[in-house]
Amino acid sequence: MRELRIAAVADIHLGEDLRGHYRKKIEGIERRADVLLVGGDLTRHGTIPEAQVVAEELSGLPIPVVAVLGNHDYHSDRNEEITDLLRDAGITVLDDEGAVVPIDGVRLGVAGGKGFGGGFAGKCASEFGEPETKAFVRHTKEIAERWRRALKELDADHKIVLSHYSPVKDTLMGEPPEIYPFLGSYMLAEAADAEGADLFIHGHAHAGTEKGVTPGGIRVRNVALPVIKHAYTVYCLNGDHC
Repeated sequence: MRELRIAAVADIHLGEDLRGHYRKKIEGIERRADVLLVGGDLTRHGTIPEAQVVAEELSGLPIPVVAVLGNHDYHSDRNEEITDLLRDAGITVLDDEGAVVPIDGVRLGVAGGKGFGGGFAGKCASEFGEPETKAFVRHTKEIAERWRRALKELDADHKIVLSHYSPVKDTLMGEPPEIYPFLGSYMLAEAADAEGADLFIHGHAHAGTEKGVTPGGIRVRNVALPVIKHAYTVYCLNGDHC
């Protein structure tokens, strides 16, 4: 079984003023990677015109594209329309579910979605107190359970989790600790560790760091554009950059 090359990026924040710019930066990506994963914040304000730019920039590539939405993509309450628009353009958009991408006889399973916050072990919110607090934590718990089921049901040779929010605080180093609960949750890592994965990709933490690991040993990579400082970066599943 040959090594798969995973191109990944997040937080590209495209708008109408950038039409055509990102596409130029990913020309020839098929020579370096077998699939492109995009970890949310595709747009700036979650508008349909911005999403149309995203569709133009990412559609018709020689390799499959799998994406999730980020918090910016929800801002205008058009997230369902954005998802449909991108899917119509041939982009696989995950919304707390999984998909299998066949690549030269290898079945790559990708599960995930936007994710959500809540914090990390020892310093996290709990499902207690006001209805608003309980709803916040319950939302992440429900997402994590859907991811767990999606990973379990994937019939694939390799599995990757794709998220916007982080599963660990390792990749948040550089961000103010006060906002960690709004950047990710340990429950996302628990879902991945419960069913197993080769790699966990996320974005959102612009001032964070690239590399981390879940308690169960899954490599976590923050691919926010300000972190990787390139149009995308490439990982191999049995190592790292390739």
